[in-house]
Amino acid sequence: MTLKVDFVTGAVAHRRKYGGGKSQLIAKAVGIKAKIFPSILDLTGGLGKDAFVLASLGCTVTLVERNATVFQALHKGIERGIEMAVREDAELRAILQRMILIHADSLDYLQQYKSIEQQVIYLDPMFPERKKSAAVKKEMVLLQEIVGDDADSDALFIEACAADVYRVVVKRPKLAAPLAGSKPPLIFRGTSSRFDVYPKRTLY
Repeated sequence: MTLKVDFVTGAVAHRRKYGGGKSQLIAKAVGIKAKIFPSILDLTGGLGKDAFVLASLGCTVTLVERNATVFQALHKGIERGIEMAVREDAELRAILQRMILIHADSLDYLQQYKSIEQQVIYLDPMFPERKKSAAVKKEMVLLQEIVGDDADSDALFIEACAADVYRVVVKRPKLAAPLAGSKPPLIFRGTSSRFDVYPKRTLY
């Protein structure tokens, strides 16, 4: 199975049209409100699904991905989407143009750029699956086989919290421990996952 990122069809496209807009937990977690669309630094780019959701809601999202295979899949997915959108979907083109892709190690990136332009840092570190059941999507199994577990996620979180941003948002499995054992001041809970929010100063 080849890793392929598709922003045009399937579940991602369906969520863009029918996903609930600003009422989604991820929107609340990053601080989206009426006419307020914070800029996002997604340090765990992965397949770009959450970044696409945030971009579809109006945010500019900078994705940092260190794995070359995943980076290329993301790059090709964005390119294909823009090529199709030029002909058929101006809204999709605008969304994809709000996604900026960088090939770098996120920890190195944070340490190199002490001044972060974006307002919110978003983290969704790879979490080891207990079993490869039918409930685990094939693409996620493949992604984990390619990138492995994010063993440095605690270090990345600590570095993110030291950055000059408005808040740090961490997506975690519902029952997982918080990163670095740091209890979040604010949590948005979903059925299978949650968003741990670490506000640093007000966005508004």
